[in-house]
Amino acid sequence: MTVSHNDHIVVTREQGVCRVVISRPERANALTLGMLEALGEALWDADRDRTIHCVGLSGAGGGFCSGYDLGDGVGGSTAEDRTDSQYRDGRTIDDDAWYLERSQRLRMAIFDMHKPVIAKVHGYCVAGGTDLALLCDMIVAANDARIGFPPVKNLGSPPNNMWLYHCGPQWAKRLTLTGDLISGEDAAKIGLVMKAVPADLLDAEVDGLLRRLARIDPDLLSANKRVVNLGLEMQGARTLQRIAAEIDARAHRAQAARDFTTSLRTDGIRRALEARDRTFPDSEVRVDRPEHRDVDGRFFAEGDQ
Repeated sequence: MTVSHNDHIVVTREQGVCRVVISRPERANALTLGMLEALGEALWDADRDRTIHCVGLSGAGGGFCSGYDLGDGVGGSTAEDRTDSQYRDGRTIDDDAWYLERSQRLRMAIFDMHKPVIAKVHGYCVAGGTDLALLCDMIVAANDARIGFPPVKNLGSPPNNMWLYHCGPQWAKRLTLTGDLISGEDAAKIGLVMKAVPADLLDAEVDGLLRRLARIDPDLLSANKRVVNLGLEMQGARTLQRIAAEIDARAHRAQAARDFTTSLRTDGIRRALEARDRTFPDSEVRVDRPEHRDVDGRFFAEGDQ
């Protein structure tokens, strides 16, 4: 059975498995507020359905999710809010945090729902895409997937921050201080994802895991998901998510973030992103081999200068 919660969130249910697909491939599955609302609705609906044991979350087209649609206001105020003095306009830190928390409440359905959610990550899973994937109970990635949070270079910090709990403090810092990308294969080595497989085996790997979960009583799945998540909460995971939104609001006041926001308005999203990426060439992490770079930050072969 296929159910669409909006044009870009497509849901199918079959044999105890609910599959939720972020389907906006023409925009690399960039998230809008409406999509987050529809995603939250789809997840809670699946959680309420007694016939559903588990959920698979994936992206249509060439990647999982490229992040938030910077023109939509998903992490801040909308154009309507900014033209009505009655409502928050996002200009103060408190306003900014309020809007970030609004989106965060929708994403936290992944963590809070009783049934397990498996993220299937292929292609790019960046920025807001990681906010979704890292809240999932398990992440299976293609070896050649690219995962990271590039906005830390000049815009803000992750408004959902599960990095620490997946890969520990040093790798969390390495990835969120630089915004460099890590392959699915390397992400599995540091625990950022549970497992990585060749891209052509990804569908079968995730489908097999979902079908295995579908054989287990959903009340037992709930009990065992929730005890682990309660353990994470005892380690401060939920509190950190709340703090992460406020820290992101603070980070938005950095001069680099102000300059980038101005560039978005004057140059457009594509040119602003291209200019940022030129400043940070070869933005990839090498987990178990040296990163030989020239003075501009480009990789060079060992022995070359």
